[in-house]
Amino acid sequence: MAVHSLAYLVIGAHDLQAWTQYAESVVGLMPADSTEDGVLLYRMDHRPFRFRIEATGTDKLLASGLECATRGDWETALANLQNAGVAVEKASTADTLARGFRDMFRCSDPAGNPLEIGWGHVAAGSPFVSPQAVDGFITLDGDNDMGFGHAVLPALNIDETRAFYVDHLGFANSDEMRVFMQGGPDDPGMSMHFLHAGSPRHHVIGLAQFPVPSGLVHTMVEVATLDEVGLALDRATGAGTHISSTLGKHTNDKMVSFYMRTPGGFDIEYGCGGIRPDWSKFTPTFTLKEDLWGHKWDFGQ
Repeated sequence: MAVHSLAYLVIGAHDLQAWTQYAESVVGLMPADSTEDGVLLYRMDHRPFRFRIEATGTDKLLASGLECATRGDWETALANLQNAGVAVEKASTADTLARGFRDMFRCSDPAGNPLEIGWGHVAAGSPFVSPQAVDGFITLDGDNDMGFGHAVLPALNIDETRAFYVDHLGFANSDEMRVFMQGGPDDPGMSMHFLHAGSPRHHVIGLAQFPVPSGLVHTMVEVATLDEVGLALDRATGAGTHISSTLGKHTNDKMVSFYMRTPGGFDIEYGCGGIRPDWSKFTPTFTLKEDLWGHKWDFGQ
């Protein structure tokens, strides 16, 4: 597969101080030194950063950073997009280095979601130490880098957008879900697609057939134990963070998690226990019941 994992997110923000409090005191991310004014970097493992927050004056997802495992995979992804007539922009040397890549290009999917696609990551060179004593986030499967989690993006033209990731970037189907928000026999439901890449994660990109002002439905971070999830839930409620969903277990990827609102208007799913399928034996699923239990939603404002 051309793309292997989700490397990072770049997020525009109107209030960096709110992000400082949230990222460090609630999520438990480690602040990293930044040489750029108006930029916050947050670590969750051996990488220099996984979240890049930029003071843009507007709360908006600026880019999902996708990583290819090799230069050959990266060149394949670039060629596939160019041959399909997709507009791509090679990143400057400065931008590429700032993202921790050796090579990088930018493009957008058919729904307008901005992407940065690179290869050849660098390591931070110092240990990850959570300010909340989080005992590590799950980003590795043995020696295999799984990326930091997944991102669910809005896509009203969901079939065209799904085809973009599958046909050009090497993603494959993990699960298709119908979400029934209105209830009743006349509710047609909304479509969601969950796509896996080269890593063992059940899905790296999710697509949701509804608009989202922030440009991001949610992103997921994974910890090792249910206790770590519970401690994060306690920190979130103690800080007055909006809890978008109670604790629950998903049907498709078996993640036990809760959802909380970020200062950027999107949610973070904080979970543990997600499955890591063997793709050579995996059959994609079709989900009508989102959860095995729990996950009672309060979308708030």
